[in-house]
Amino acid sequence: MTEPRRLRGHKATATCCIASRDKPGLVATSGEDGCICWFDMRCKDVKFVMDVSNEPISSLCFNSGNENIIYVSTGNEVKSFDVHMLADNSWKPLESYNYNKEEINQVTCNSRSSFLASADDGGEIKIIDIHQKRIFKTLRAGHTSICSSVQFIPWRPWEIVTGGLDSKFIIWDFSKGRPSKIVDFGLPDMRSGSNAGQCLNPAFVHSVKVPDVDMLDKIGKICVVARGDGVIDVINTESELTATKPKSSTKSRKGTQSKGSDGGVPDENGRKWLHLDYSLGGHTAAVSCVTFSLFGEKGKFLVSGGNDKLVKVWDCSRCLDSWQTGDTNELLHLDINLTKKVNWLCTTPAESDNLVVCDTTKLVKVYSVS
Repeated sequence: MTEPRRLRGHKATATCCIASRDKPGLVATSGEDGCICWFDMRCKDVKFVMDVSNEPISSLCFNSGNENIIYVSTGNEVKSFDVHMLADNSWKPLESYNYNKEEINQVTCNSRSSFLASADDGGEIKIIDIHQKRIFKTLRAGHTSICSSVQFIPWRPWEIVTGGLDSKFIIWDFSKGRPSKIVDFGLPDMRSGSNAGQCLNPAFVHSVKVPDVDMLDKIGKICVVARGDGVIDVINTESELTATKPKSSTKSRKGTQSKGSDGGVPDENGRKWLHLDYSLGGHTAAVSCVTFSLFGEKGKFLVSGGNDKLVKVWDCSRCLDSWQTGDTNELLHLDINLTKKVNWLCTTPAESDNLVVCDTTKLVKVYSVS
């Protein structure tokens, strides 16, 4: 890889980055300086800087239906801003939501722009009704530690997935306010498949990601889980939910699996999973972030970043083929060596300058992946 482009604007560590789908090349980044920096990849310098908080900003997301509206989590608060309505240096929020009791780790908006979800250090997830401007549901009694990541499932309008530092991955029905499925990666049988060279950190879940609606034809109804032991799990969410039967035995769960368009050969627990670990060229330390590629054929690549100072670009179509065939050769498309650990990464729908990485410095790095 050639030397990355460096984006300057933050006065402290960059924490999060998001890329516009509607305007290729437009990227927003957040930092521990409480600022949001806007960059246009066609220009050299920062477009403008929003000073929105005295506290670090933990995450950002666009309103799915209107990218002029952005949601920001800082401390235990979620703020929304209309970028077009902002006067110079007057960053007054449209709305402020103070429902979380603990510090928020991620905020996300559903594909219909009707709900926000904010996951916090207390293990709770607040579902906020955007139109009614009020709390819709609090999800608790799932995570016993920090809830680090949350995503809506676009093909299941009342369900979300979360991951936490209790090593749990949970699928929730947020209309009912309860879990539909809990997977505990901390259990011994969940770790037995790990390669001998795999790092021995706890299998905390640091990041979860589901594909956007326009990627489903290509990669199916999956969820990707980034773990503290360096493993990335690609999970067939539909087979997991199908297999959720009260007190069902391993044998009966195996019976619910069938090879179909969603792919997968069940493991000994009847699960259709793919483990991208050290033996396949994976990470040697905790994986901090995962995302799908927006460039080229959307969803063709899965991009992961970790505490081993590496970004890995995985070929999604090969990964899903390997689900059917068991052939795990050449799943890793590209390795990018960094000098710092990865905090966050995102991709843009452009042909170059399409991978944006926030590491543990104030400089945001931009790479070109083909």
